[in-house]
Amino acid sequence: MALAPAPTPPPVATGPAGSRSYVLPFILVVGVFFLWGMAHNLDSILIPHLKKACQLNNRQSTLVDTAVFLAYFLMAIPAGMLLQRLGYKRTIILGLLAFAGGAFLFVPAADSRSYGMFLTALFIIGCGLTTLETAANPYAAVLGPPEGSTSRLNLAASFNGLAAFVAPVIGANMILSGKEFTEAQLAAMPAAERVAYLTHEAAAVKLPYLVLGGVLVAVAALFFFSKLPEVKAAEAEPSQGGGFFAVLKHRHLSWAVVAQFFYVGAQVCVTSFFIRMAKQGAGVDEITAGYYLGMYGLLFMAGRFIGTALLKVVPSQRLLSLYAVIAVALCAVAVFGDGAYVIYALGALGFFMSIMFPTIFALGIAGLGDDTKPGSSWLVMSIVGGAIMPYLMGTLIDLRGDNIQIGYLIPLGCFLVILLFGQYGYRINRKLV
Repeated sequence: MALAPAPTPPPVATGPAGSRSYVLPFILVVGVFFLWGMAHNLDSILIPHLKKACQLNNRQSTLVDTAVFLAYFLMAIPAGMLLQRLGYKRTIILGLLAFAGGAFLFVPAADSRSYGMFLTALFIIGCGLTTLETAANPYAAVLGPPEGSTSRLNLAASFNGLAAFVAPVIGANMILSGKEFTEAQLAAMPAAERVAYLTHEAAAVKLPYLVLGGVLVAVAALFFFSKLPEVKAAEAEPSQGGGFFAVLKHRHLSWAVVAQFFYVGAQVCVTSFFIRMAKQGAGVDEITAGYYLGMYGLLFMAGRFIGTALLKVVPSQRLLSLYAVIAVALCAVAVFGDGAYVIYALGALGFFMSIMFPTIFALGIAGLGDDTKPGSSWLVMSIVGGAIMPYLMGTLIDLRGDNIQIGYLIPLGCFLVILLFGQYGYRINRKLV
């Protein structure tokens, strides 16, 4: 998933438009998009795995999401300041190294089986991801002729969708063991055997995150030694907009901030409990569930391409509303269904969620004029929903005796809010425009 801060006013790259000098930098940036997609989509594997390895309840396991998305919320403004001070190349390198540092911290976290250290590592990864996304999105936009900036961003973002398919498949093979014991079975084990089992489970994350960290360092080195085109910011026009809080006078923006909060929360809820939901609702083992999560990612990627085409002929608020209605229905199937229908519903959610983030964003900043920049900042910060809603879902699941299916009432409610935005909240208050 790409949850990136909106780029600053369009910068321009020096050198002839369409120059071949842009090819290597763009390939490197595309690689960065893929790598942060891997990080986000491995979290859906980590949540059920660390729940088992560190003996957590559902609410505690969702702190994986809280650590990452809280980092986004806290780091969004500092990352923008770093970009202004260091420029694109050095900011991207700094983000890659912070990302790698968090990945390497998984080794001592696994050795000590310390959930607190895992969360620290994930928070550092989240800080690195925020820094990367703040710089890489606008940099991808300027690596070529200005008229192709949107196409380049969409092409780069498509590799997030590819990662949504690849990461669960890799995680299912390298991290998930397929072995799980009930609390009664664990209690009946000899202490040494129980410790050995939990230690082995925790150690499963070391190799994939060591490899990921190594790849990140290598990519940072490629950026460091590559001669990248200079980028300078285009001169901005004087702003006549209001302040950071005053921008919320635009009713449709306020609605969009709320809708985006609930959308990101819903998306993270769906993926965070996907594996355990497939096990409980459809009766499959965790490795098979991991493969199904990969299929969800494939449908998400397909939905992004198909939805982009549909948006050319269907008004965005109408398509958003239709997709929200379908998402509500699919959540209901997940809650009340059983067997294969549960997995089909979860997978289909990937397709119908695919356009929601960019569509809400675009509707939210429509007609803002000089208030677009602070409005975009509010929409970026609203992704903190990904830190809060899964925690509420985990709490509900624990309160209902580990009933994963009932927990999907949380994303169902989130999609109802999005439906309200698509039907009513998107309308611009013309008196303020």
